[in-house]
Amino acid sequence: MSSTSQPKGRFYTRINDQDYLGITIWHGKTDPEAEVIVAQLRRKEGDNWETIGRLAIYRSSNGEYSKLPERK
Repeated sequence: MSSTSQPKGRFYTRINDQDYLGITIWHGKTDPEAEVIVAQLRRKEGDNWETIGRLAIYRSSNGEYSKLPERK
């Protein structure tokens, strides 16, 4: 397995001229059957992209969902 993790899926949609909503699904780190689902609202400010909002959800291998804490 490579040192860089690849998402299971990644989807984006344009909200308006500046904003994009993205959904990314990752494999669980300790449980390969689990998933981490991340939704991000990103805004283009000049040449840079800034994350305006982020929500991460953990789906365990038995199908239970829980919100992950905010990243620091």
